[in-house]
Amino acid sequence: MTKLTPRLSSRIRLAGIMAFLGVIGPGIITANVDNDAGGITTYSLAGAQFGHAFLWTLFPITLLLILVQEMSARMGVVTGKGFADLIREHFGVRWTFYILLMLLVANLGNTLSEFAGVAASMEIFGFPKYLSVPLTAAFVWWLVVKGSYRSVEKVFLFASFFYVCYLASGFLAAPHWAGVIKSSLIPSWSGKPAYLAMFIGMVGTTIAPWMQFYLQSSVVDKKIQPKDYWVTRWDVIVGCFATDIVAYFIIVACAATIYAHGLSINSARDAAVALAPLAGKWASLLFAFGLFNASVFSASILPLSTAYSMSEGMGWESGVDHSFREAPAFYSLYTGLIVLGAGLILIPHAPLIPIMYWSQVANGILLPFVLILMLVLINQHRLMGEHVNGPVLNVTAWVAIIFLVLLNSLLLLTTLFPSFLTG
Repeated sequence: MTKLTPRLSSRIRLAGIMAFLGVIGPGIITANVDNDAGGITTYSLAGAQFGHAFLWTLFPITLLLILVQEMSARMGVVTGKGFADLIREHFGVRWTFYILLMLLVANLGNTLSEFAGVAASMEIFGFPKYLSVPLTAAFVWWLVVKGSYRSVEKVFLFASFFYVCYLASGFLAAPHWAGVIKSSLIPSWSGKPAYLAMFIGMVGTTIAPWMQFYLQSSVVDKKIQPKDYWVTRWDVIVGCFATDIVAYFIIVACAATIYAHGLSINSARDAAVALAPLAGKWASLLFAFGLFNASVFSASILPLSTAYSMSEGMGWESGVDHSFREAPAFYSLYTGLIVLGAGLILIPHAPLIPIMYWSQVANGILLPFVLILMLVLINQHRLMGEHVNGPVLNVTAWVAIIFLVLLNSLLLLTTLFPSFLTG
C-alpha cells in the first residue's frame, strides 16, 4: 500500500477543512438570529425578575431546538426544496396560503421589533431613531439585494461573532458562580402565574415558525449535498448551543446586577442602562452593542425568511444569488417588509404595540401547524428515502412537539387573555 507523503496528506486535510467551512453557516446563522431584540428582552426579564431560576431550562430548550432544526435542515438537503415549496406540493395551495399569511403577519411584527431594537440601542449611544433606523434599513437592504449568497452569509457569520458581547457582560457583572452552577444543574419550579408565563415565554421566544422556513431555504440556496449533511448537522448543533449560551449569560448578567439589587426593568434597553452603575460602563456598553448587533442581524434575516417562504409557496423565483430582474417578487417582498418595518417605527403614535401583539398571536397559532406538517413530510419515504426519522426519533419528536404545542397554546391564551393563569 502506497503511503501518503506529508505534503499530500496535508493537502487532503486542508481540502477537508475547506469543504467543512464551505458547508457551515445556515445552522449557526438561523439559531443566532433567534437571539433577536424580543429574545434578548425575554432573557433580560427572566434574569432581572427571577434571578438564576430559569438557567436550568436552557438545557432542555437547547435539545428541543436541535431536534426541530435538524429535521428542517435534513429536509432541505435531501429534497433540495424549501419548506413552503414542500407544503404547496404535498398539501395544496389553500394550506400554503393560510400558513404564509400567518407567517407574513408574524414576521412583519417581528421585523418591527428588530427596528425598535435598533432605535432603542442606538439611543443609548446618543443617536436618534430618525438617523439610526433609516441608515440601518438602507444597509440591510443593500447587503441582500446587491450581494451574493456567499457574501451575505459571510457578513451574517461575522455578525454572529459579536454575540460574545453578552458573554463579556456576564463576566463583568461578577456573578456568584457557585450559585449560578447550582441553579444550572438543579431544576427549580413554581406554580405562580408569573413564573409560568415567563417559562412559556422562554420556550416561545426560542423556537419560532420563521426559523424552520429560513433554515431550510438557506440550506437549499447553498446547494448542500446529502454527502455533506454530517457537516450541516454539526452546524445546527453548534448554532443551537451557541444561541443558548448567549441567553445563559444574559440571564446571569441581569441576575447578578438588577435582580440582586431589587430593581426592575421593562426591556433590554433598560437592562443595558441599568448595568452601568451596577457592573460598570463597559458591561453596559457591551450589552447595548449586543442589542444593536442582534437587531440589525435579525432585521436582515426575518424579511429575507419571509421573502423566501412567500416566493417558494407561490412558485416564484427566489434566492440571493438571483438578480432583482430574475426574482422581482422575491426582492420586492424583501424591500417592502424592510420599508414597512422601519417606516412604522418612525411614525409618531404608530400602533406599534398592537402590531407586535398580533404578531405574537400569529406565531402562537402558526407553530403547531408548522411542526406537525414538518413531521408528516419528513416521514414520507417517497420524499426522504432512507433519511426519514427512525422510530426512536419519531417518538421523541412527537412528544417534544406535543409539549411545544401545549406550551404555545398557553402562550397564545395568556397573550389574548392576560388574566388566564391567575383565573
